[in-house]
Amino acid sequence: MTLATEEIEEENEQPDTPRRRRWRRIRRIGYWTFGLLVGVPLIAFWVAYLVLDVRSPQEVLAGLDKTVVLQYSDGSPLLKVIPADGDRTFVPYSQVPEKLRDAIIATEDPTFWDNQGFDPTGIGRAFLTGVGGGSGITQQYIKKSTGDDDATIGRKFAELVLSTKITQEQSKEQIFESYVNIISFGRGTFGPAAAMNAYFGKKLDDSMTWSEAAFLAGMIQSPSVHDPAASGDAHAARRWQYVHDKLVARGYVKAGEPMAYPGEEIQAPSETRAGRLTYDEFHIKQQVLAELEQDGFPLGRLQQGNMTVVTTLDHGLQDAAKKALQDRLKGEPKEFRGAVVAVDPKTGAVRVYQGGDQGVRDYASTPHAAGSAFYPFTLAAALRRGYGPDVPVPAPEEQEFLGEKFKYPDVCGVKCTPRTAMQAHADGPFIALAKKLGPDALSETARQAGIPETVDGTPTMREKDGFLIGPGIAIGRYPLRPLDMAGAYATFANDGVRTTPHLVAKVRDESGAVVWEHTDTARPAFDEDEDASRRIARDVTGTLTDGGGAALRTGEAEHGSSPDNQDAWAVGYTPQLAAAVWIGSDDDRRLVDANGAKLTGDVVPADIWRGFMTAAHQPVPDRKIVVAPPPVVRPPR
Repeated sequence: MTLATEEIEEENEQPDTPRRRRWRRIRRIGYWTFGLLVGVPLIAFWVAYLVLDVRSPQEVLAGLDKTVVLQYSDGSPLLKVIPADGDRTFVPYSQVPEKLRDAIIATEDPTFWDNQGFDPTGIGRAFLTGVGGGSGITQQYIKKSTGDDDATIGRKFAELVLSTKITQEQSKEQIFESYVNIISFGRGTFGPAAAMNAYFGKKLDDSMTWSEAAFLAGMIQSPSVHDPAASGDAHAARRWQYVHDKLVARGYVKAGEPMAYPGEEIQAPSETRAGRLTYDEFHIKQQVLAELEQDGFPLGRLQQGNMTVVTTLDHGLQDAAKKALQDRLKGEPKEFRGAVVAVDPKTGAVRVYQGGDQGVRDYASTPHAAGSAFYPFTLAAALRRGYGPDVPVPAPEEQEFLGEKFKYPDVCGVKCTPRTAMQAHADGPFIALAKKLGPDALSETARQAGIPETVDGTPTMREKDGFLIGPGIAIGRYPLRPLDMAGAYATFANDGVRTTPHLVAKVRDESGAVVWEHTDTARPAFDEDEDASRRIARDVTGTLTDGGGAALRTGEAEHGSSPDNQDAWAVGYTPQLAAAVWIGSDDDRRLVDANGAKLTGDVVPADIWRGFMTAAHQPVPDRKIVVAPPPVVRPPR
């Protein structure tokens, strides 16, 4: 008899005490708990494996042939995203150029050839937090083929089951072929052949260059955002560089191999040239799709679900802004470009989005130097530090800030205050305030008002290193988007309560049910105490009004160190609407108006702002507002 047997017999001979019964109960509960934790998921996995099926790419592509409708806020039709004929040609794996295969795998799933179809880390994170993790190529195919992009535990579980199933049933080459043919590369294209034609006007073959392959691979993550027609070449080049670095780091391309961003080769979107959309409609479409993509509704999902997008745009205000912009620019120099954005201060809903009708560049979402239109943020920073709008401030003609010398004439007088400086369009007092407060205080306050930390992945209000703040912040040298300027000024209009500007109100499925809706994000901006934030906003507003019901700040940005200007702004608000108007050109140049005078904010931009705001408030009975003080005489600079 062994020692273990003797111990068991000895235990069996011991009396059945309450303590032994309690431990037996605990062990029994433990066995059942273990069985439930392990057995139930295994059974669920087995049942799901038998029930769920992976759709073929041909089925998915057939389901994408649906129109997505965009509506104005009142439900009237805005535009339609119509699938173009021939934009989803199926390409066998053998006909996908090797360079493109390598670029996609290096960027999207570097372990694709070796993994089992899913990312265990992403699955675990989803089960623990309910938020989806990064997915590899197989998971992305499953997600896009089902049309379910919600970051939920149920979706991740189904994704895990189907990723396992497809990996066991198909080769890696078949999986890649299915994936690459149903993903969107933007511009309404699905698959690499349509993408190559849309961006480069070429057939898909082995003549593809590494530069072209890197560009197309970079589109996959967020095509509505990374398209240079939507976000500009600077953003697209950064995305291209990211893919290039992945190719080098993973050994597909040698570090010294010559490659360059193929900017000059990229074509403008064909749908605008074909006349299917006007340029200003195209800008709206791109901005809405980019926003939806960030909210988990890429174009493919919208098409599969035959969904309708209700935007925040007001039909009448949109037409009024377009008319004001076009009418005023008639007769001005041909290089003039313009944008108008208007935001509801209470909700952040973008009521007007006019990015211009001169081409595919969207000027409403293109950053431009804010110039002296930045000064209200400087004032708000001073108010946060205890300064008052009527407290005397120095106004030296010459001063130094962060190593740069600034020289402006004193037009504010001996008893200069922030209020009189704002009314006189004086620069010196605001540079003096910037020097007292420090650059971080200015940047922080502008962000509190609503200027985002980053735009398309690039930090705002920073030097090229993305970290340092230079002396240019004192005079608004850093470029900001009209969309963000309207949103930040809306915080002043809303008594210091900040909302997030957005163009999408809700998304409906084909039955009309709301499947997604924008949620309110209103919160005090300048101080956790709502009363303190309100006081700051109202003090800023008090310096921008002239006895009427509207606040307006006109400003301009200098061209380099010259006395001439390259950007001009008119940004202001009533309690009902905040609007930003920008006028400039496609490149940084000195600008003069039709009368030969240098471009300033209180002429062309202010005329557009007044015309639009007057029309915008016209339908409201008994609301009389003074939309702007009379133009001021500019001091020499």
